[in-house]
Amino acid sequence: MARVKRAVNAKKKRRTLQQRTKGYYGTSSRTLRGMMEQSRHSLQYQYRDRRNKKRDIRRLWIQRINAAARINGMSYSTFMHGLKVAGVELDRKVLAQIAYEDPTSFADIAEISKKTLESAE
Repeated sequence: MARVKRAVNAKKKRRTLQQRTKGYYGTSSRTLRGMMEQSRHSLQYQYRDRRNKKRDIRRLWIQRINAAARINGMSYSTFMHGLKVAGVELDRKVLAQIAYEDPTSFADIAEISKKTLESAE
């Protein structure tokens, strides 16, 4: 039985690691062990942060809606409650975009929310 020579496969594996860790500082881009460790961590960070990004974006939407609602004399929670009671089905992404780009339209939506809460009392 012939022996297996691994040079080509090993070099290919190292080359892909080098490409993945290119630009990192120190050991993380120079030694095989450092490259493997950094690559593993980088992939973990990447996976984690794809999920955290969604949280951060939602928090930004809520901050923008809250700021615009307070300009119109309401808190975020009362504004959202008024919309829900009124049956307005706009999600936070759209509301934040309206608050950012068109404050007059947002003021109209806030007025709908206010009137609904006043009539419910």
